[in-house]
Amino acid sequence: MNVTLWGTRGSLADAGPQTVRYGGNTACVEVKGEDGSVLVLDAGTGIRRLGTGLDRAIRRVDVLLTHLHMDHIQGLGFFAPLYQPGMEVHIWGPPSALQGLRTRIGRYMSPPLFPVLIRDLPCDLQIHDAPRGRFTIGNFSIDADLVCHPGPTMGFRITEGDATVCYLPDHEPALGAKHFPFRREWTSGYDLAKDADLLIHDAQYGDEEYARYFGWGHSTMSQAMRFATFVRARRLVTFHHDPSHDDASLDALVDRTQAECDCDVDLIAGTEGATFAVKS
Repeated sequence: MNVTLWGTRGSLADAGPQTVRYGGNTACVEVKGEDGSVLVLDAGTGIRRLGTGLDRAIRRVDVLLTHLHMDHIQGLGFFAPLYQPGMEVHIWGPPSALQGLRTRIGRYMSPPLFPVLIRDLPCDLQIHDAPRGRFTIGNFSIDADLVCHPGPTMGFRITEGDATVCYLPDHEPALGAKHFPFRREWTSGYDLAKDADLLIHDAQYGDEEYARYFGWGHSTMSQAMRFATFVRARRLVTFHHDPSHDDASLDALVDRTQAECDCDVDLIAGTEGATFAVKS
């Protein structure tokens, strides 16, 4: 698998000279399989550039939405494959007992918030509730489950052969834990992330900030490191950078976390445009 980060920012896009190295676009990750299958993880503002750069020979793309907060769907209406006749686009997202996924996405993709209605898109659009459990797309085996974040939010474990990527961009596994990590059966996201070759995980806050945002559904960078060590991930890519963190403050946060955390995991600061080869 090849994994590319198209947007690493959380909550709100913040493009400008202060974020030029880590990037200002919100959550979007591309996973490309050996057979050419393409998964798009979340549809933040980074999805626009991903869509315009897709190989024109691709006739199917699958978008997996972790949840429907605006920073994860705001780019959806600007995703070029939606406007290509004959392109098969599948959108998967968390189920709800109140409304179907098409209805919930349609609340954004309709006036007055957006000028183009879902029903008017020329692609072959299919919208699915992502099951809690395992399903397949092409050569990918995907495990999905609910994780700790406000509203129905899913995390994804993607496997091709013996290679595994876990995607937990909005996640607060330390919520309610006096000492974190605690026990695996009480740790949100454990089964999705265990032994992952590459773990992309929420690391929005520094430790000193967390007390102000406890319960908001996000992690500190040191919590992400401890979680990655607990689940025995091989590499951790930090994600969902706070919009108030410019490049210099993110550099300082990474350096401080590496110095203070005695954790046996490779820490990689999530940077827009970075690509990772995850081999079986």
